[in-house]
Amino acid sequence: MKEIILIKDGELALKGLNRCTFEDALIRNMRERISSLGEFVFRKSQSVITVEPQSEDIDLDEAVNRVSKVFGIAAFSRAAVCEKDMEKICDTAWEYLKDDLMFAKSFKVTSKRSDKNFPFNSPAICDEVGGKILEAFPHLKVDV
Repeated sequence: MKEIILIKDGELALKGLNRCTFEDALIRNMRERISSLGEFVFRKSQSVITVEPQSEDIDLDEAVNRVSKVFGIAAFSRAAVCEKDMEKICDTAWEYLKDDLMFAKSFKVTSKRSDKNFPFNSPAICDEVGGKILEAFPHLKVDV
C-alpha cells in the first residue's frame, strides 16, 4: 500500500501574494531534512503539501519524524493512496487502520472531498467509511 505525508501549512495561506514564496521555502526546508532518506516528490494544492516517496524502501517513519521538526508546519499526517472509488476507499481505510482499530475504543471519520465530481459529498464519505469500519470492528463506538 502506497503511503504519503500530508502537510498543512496553516497561516502561510494568510500571506497573500507572498504565499508561494513561503510555501516554496517550507518545501525547500522539508526537502533538505529528508533528502538523505531517498527521493520525494512535493506537490502543493489548497494549503496542503503532499510529500510522496518515490521508492517503497524509504523509511517513512523517519521521514515523518524529520518533517515534524520543520518550522512552519501547522499539522501533518500519514495517508494511504487509493483510487477514487467508494468501495476501494472503504477497503483501503480498513486495511490501513486495522491494526490501530483493534485496540481503539472509539473512532471518528472525517473527509474533505476536493474533487467535486466525485459522486459522494464529504458527509456521505464519512458515513460510508464509518459504517464499514463499524461493521468490521463492532467493539468500537463512534465519537463525533
